[in-house]
Amino acid sequence: MSQAVSRFVNDGDVVAIEGFTAFICFAAGHEIIRQKKQELTLVRMTPDLIYDQMVAAGVAKKMIFSYLGNPGVGSLYAIRRAVEKGIPRPLELEEYSHFGMVARYLAGASNLPFFPLRSYTGSDMLAANPLIQFVQSPYGDGEIAVVPPLKPDVAFLHAQRADAQGNTQLWGLLGMQKEVAFAAKKVVIVVEEVVEEAVIRRDPNRTLIPGLIVDAVVHEPFGAHPSYVQGYYDRDNAFYLDWGEQSKTAESTDAWLQEWVYGVPDRAAYLQKLGQERLASLNPGEMWSGEVNYGRYA
Repeated sequence: MSQAVSRFVNDGDVVAIEGFTAFICFAAGHEIIRQKKQELTLVRMTPDLIYDQMVAAGVAKKMIFSYLGNPGVGSLYAIRRAVEKGIPRPLELEEYSHFGMVARYLAGASNLPFFPLRSYTGSDMLAANPLIQFVQSPYGDGEIAVVPPLKPDVAFLHAQRADAQGNTQLWGLLGMQKEVAFAAKKVVIVVEEVVEEAVIRRDPNRTLIPGLIVDAVVHEPFGAHPSYVQGYYDRDNAFYLDWGEQSKTAESTDAWLQEWVYGVPDRAAYLQKLGQERLASLNPGEMWSGEVNYGRYA
């Protein structure tokens, strides 16, 4: 991970760490903090704890997003301090609806000049974001909102497994992992397991991100903790609750960063500090999917 961040993240970049509730690559965010990257624009449909931590560390100048909050808990206090008080530095916001962000990623992935959507009709979002525009439909059915394409400089995307060539398989709550991979200029895949190509070939329909668009593969077990990875570990709900209290002041937030990010050299040390008992408590159990016959010529 340290090599991937050093090689692919430059000061001033537009960085996406995606994952909709699941597959959120905290390991990438923490390494970006450790390397003290600066002036980043952070992109994410649902900024939650990882972007709160990155903003608290001062790596971000701007955030492009839709929903914002600590899911199931409440506010993101570090982001609130940055926006309202400029602590540790001012943070610019560029806000969309969920579908607005989906549309931007789709336009970026498809190399389109814009993406049309009807859901902004009558919305107050237009007053907050001048990039949301209206154009006349060429088919005579009135005005329609459009948003510009989004093409991050680099995306860190977590998944269950990939082979060494970057052919990546996901299952569960997929979010926009596939679309972000096609939209981003550089793609770093972070996985629980690196498997042989034969494993990928046995179940080709799960391969959502092809290796031909992947720039690096990082093997990082529990790299998405405290979010979850379907079939590998559950969401660490206690972590989200604890962060809601820990992040209420700048001092306690900084103390957490010193202990859990700056104070550990990598993810392995973070997991060791977290403890095997806590990791074992996140065991998701088993519910296996059925087999299918692809035929001998698949």
